[in-house]
Amino acid sequence: MGGAIGAVVTAALLVFAAPQLVGTRIVRAGMLADPQILVDTSEALRDQQYAPVLAQHRAEIETPFATSWKGSAKPDVTLVEFFDYACPYCKASNPAIERLISEDSGLRVVYRELPILGEESVAAARLSLAASKAGRFAQFHDALWQAGRPAPQTLASASKAAGIPSSTADSPDIEAELKKNFQLAGALGATGTPLFVIGNRVINSAVSYEELKKAVEETRAKG
Repeated sequence: MGGAIGAVVTAALLVFAAPQLVGTRIVRAGMLADPQILVDTSEALRDQQYAPVLAQHRAEIETPFATSWKGSAKPDVTLVEFFDYACPYCKASNPAIERLISEDSGLRVVYRELPILGEESVAAARLSLAASKAGRFAQFHDALWQAGRPAPQTLASASKAAGIPSSTADSPDIEAELKKNFQLAGALGATGTPLFVIGNRVINSAVSYEELKKAVEETRAKG
C-alpha cells in the first residue's frame, strides 16, 4: 500500500512541479505510438500558412481564362493546376486528373498556364490560351499531351487538331493572363510545376491519383 501511495504522490509532484517535462514525454510517446500525428500536424500547419493568400486570391485562382477548364459547369469542388506543357511531371499527372474528372461529376479542373521551361513552353502556353479563347482548349490540351514535348512540329499538330492557327498574334489579354498566373504562383510560393490548389490545400509537386482524390473529398466534406 505504501509503495502504491508513494507512486501516486511522486506522479502528482511531477505533474505540478514539472508539467513541461511530463507533457513532452506524453507527446513524444503519442507520436511514437501513432506517427500519423506528425503528418496531420504538418498538413495543418501547411494549410494555415497558405490560408491568407488563398482568402485574398481565391476568385482569381479558381476563375478560368475563357474555356481553360474541364469537368462540371456547376462544381462543388474546384481543383486548379498551374502547369507547363514541357514539364514531365505535369504530363505524368494528367491521367490522374482525367480520371478524377471522369469519375466525379461535381469536380471542375481549372488549368493555369505557367510556362517556366523556356521559349517553347511560352509558345505552347500562348497557343493554348488562343485555343481557349476560341472555345477549343480541351482539344488543344489533349492533342499536345499526346503529341509530345512542345516543339514546332508538336505545336503545329496540336493546333491543327484544335482547329486554330499554329502561330499567335500579339494578344494583350493572353499576355495579361500569363503575367497574372506568374504573380499568383509566386504568392503561393511555387517552386516549379505542377502546382495544385484544392480548397485550402496547396500541393507543389506531382502526386498520385489517390492523394488528389483525398484532397477533393476533404474539401467537399468541409463544404
